[in-house]
Amino acid sequence: MKERGDRENLDILLDEKPHHEKSFVRDFFSYLTMSALCIILGLFIGVLGYHWTAELSWLDATVEASMILSGMGPVNPLLTNSAKLFASLYALFSGLVFVLAMGVVLSPLIYSLMKQLRPDKCHKN
Repeated sequence: MKERGDRENLDILLDEKPHHEKSFVRDFFSYLTMSALCIILGLFIGVLGYHWTAELSWLDATVEASMILSGMGPVNPLLTNSAKLFASLYALFSGLVFVLAMGVVLSPLIYSLMKQLRPDKCHKN
């Protein structure tokens, strides 16, 4: 009887993930969510800017902003100087948004890797 209880306790312990693994997964998804929000905000700014400066329809402005934000390049010709100025500023902004989003997503992965490697405990002379 006691053996069965011990076996059940062992099964429960083996099935549970350690606290740090649960914390890592939770942190990773929260950082992924923050990254997605940064990208959505960047897309929103681009859609508004292209709609107002280039006088594109909402759908065309969304396509244009999506293509620039993803690094693919412009789709529609820009006819006004204000649209060209906005496009150049938005392209620079999009590069920063991409770097920011990748940094936010990769930070828990790099932190976890550094924590496992423990550089402070490496070979000391």
